[in-house]
Amino acid sequence: MSDEAVSRREEPPELVDALRERGVLLGLSYRLLGSLADAEDAVQETYIRWHRLGDEERRSIAHPRAWLIKTAGRIGLDMLGTARARREHYVGEWLPEPLPDPNRWSSQGTSITIDPADRVSMDDSVSMALLIVLESMTPAERVAFVLHDVFRYTFPEVADVVGRTPAACRQLASSARRRIRSERRNPVPPAEHASAVRSFKTAWQTGDLTALIDVLDPDVTAITDGGGIVSAALEPVHGPEAVARLLLGVIDRRPDLAIREETVNGEPGLVATDGDDHTLAVLTLAATTGGRIRHVWAVRNPRKLAIWR
Repeated sequence: MSDEAVSRREEPPELVDALRERGVLLGLSYRLLGSLADAEDAVQETYIRWHRLGDEERRSIAHPRAWLIKTAGRIGLDMLGTARARREHYVGEWLPEPLPDPNRWSSQGTSITIDPADRVSMDDSVSMALLIVLESMTPAERVAFVLHDVFRYTFPEVADVVGRTPAACRQLASSARRRIRSERRNPVPPAEHASAVRSFKTAWQTGDLTALIDVLDPDVTAITDGGGIVSAALEPVHGPEAVARLLLGVIDRRPDLAIREETVNGEPGLVATDGDDHTLAVLTLAATTGGRIRHVWAVRNPRKLAIWR
């Protein structure tokens, strides 16, 4: 038996129960904040508050999971407010931090096999498209939607986190769902999405301007996030030709660029690396029902790519 297993056996049952919820808390916090680094901070603060409780107080909590999620939700709500203020000074466009397939990463940024409790579960609630919509919501809307629609909390429970009435929380979640429906019309089947990404990759990698324009939707938009650290477009780029030339310009500047298909936030995506296999960008793409790419989200900020190295 491992030393860790022996240590766990010696810990109080309520502490073991709390530690088992780490993956849930990380998933909640990432969906609320769009940043794995911020999510880690939120989870750490949640456990700090748990450990600050007296022994009797902890033992009196019948459902540690509920207490931890409620606490993490409140911390996330507070962090969303300060994050908005920070992003007003962010250089260029801000995008959520992309996540690789959970089988190849840990919350500590290593590529070793780890306890599933340290991974964020992947489903459509962590897709880049949804996270982008969540960014347009107020902090209260976002928390209400994630807790109710993703984690199945009742509105009275959500109200206890958000500090509003249950009726107000119902309205917040309803408003959030309307935003999502308006942005996610005509969902594309996974196979069609993957095919569109593959066509995009081929055209980009071969430097074929005509083929790349052809795979892009007439209303395509590209957003790149360099965080002021590396080169990136400071504003969204619109239209097939402008987007295609932006992408081919990267090929011209980096002839050693390699592009491979990877799962990004649970969906088909692309990873661009240099000749030494250092990750330069992670791309998520949204496709239309016609098999064309309508949105390109490219994260280049190296602080958001540490987990991909």
